[in-house]
Amino acid sequence: MLLDTEAGPGTSGAPQAASKATSKVPAAENTLRILKLLASRRGPMAASQIASTLGLPRSSVYHLLGVMEANGFVLHLHEEQRYGLGISAFELSSAYSRQEPLSRLGRPLLASLVDALGESAHLAVLHGRDVLYIVEERAKNRPSLVTDVGVRLPSHLTASGRAILAALPKSQVRALYPNAAAFTARHEVEGAIMKYSALSSHLDQVRQRGYATEHGEVTPGFGSIAAAVTDHLGWPTAAVAVTFLEDKVPAGQWPALAARVQKAADELSVRLHGRPAK
Repeated sequence: MLLDTEAGPGTSGAPQAASKATSKVPAAENTLRILKLLASRRGPMAASQIASTLGLPRSSVYHLLGVMEANGFVLHLHEEQRYGLGISAFELSSAYSRQEPLSRLGRPLLASLVDALGESAHLAVLHGRDVLYIVEERAKNRPSLVTDVGVRLPSHLTASGRAILAALPKSQVRALYPNAAAFTARHEVEGAIMKYSALSSHLDQVRQRGYATEHGEVTPGFGSIAAAVTDHLGWPTAAVAVTFLEDKVPAGQWPALAARVQKAADELSVRLHGRPAK
């Protein structure tokens, strides 16, 4: 097999070989590079484009693509002479989702955040125009929140949603909020975001300071601070947030809380092999 011919002598069974796998097994490394490249693109790519983008010989790329095609990881579109991800790659993605890595990796970080701050924390992901809460860690002696696991809320109303939206391309946000009908409100609050111009301006502020806030838009009297969790491409995967009674936390303490939330979000980004939000 290809991987056997590419590996150098003395690699099998050697404990030190694992740390040098990249240099000892170039075919494996290049296979993964091709898969990651295809996953990062919106559509299939020609083999020549893959080779030039990655700086690999065309013959090697065709060889690796042939092996991946035979195993279902890439699909060759003969009419277009391009390659895209195959069903085996989709199955890996589905398995990743089934194992709930975000929840499993995020829960202990949220628990530590709750212990440090004494306030409730949660982890949410974007689902359409809503945020879906997948983890909640409630602080001792703190009231229950509407942000329970499985609950969905309009993303523009929540700190978690705003943190994620601010990390998306502006064109993507505009597509999610094409008109006034896309905006809803739970309560009448001063400065409510009910049109795209207001949302866009607010997200600019979130980008500048690095974290998002919410003041009673979800539940009157409660505030939230959130920061985005990003993947290896800088794409927002989720958001970490803390929620608290606003009259118990003076405005001057919010930046310190935000720093702790950002640290937890960055740590989760790293654990997901992502890139911490800047």
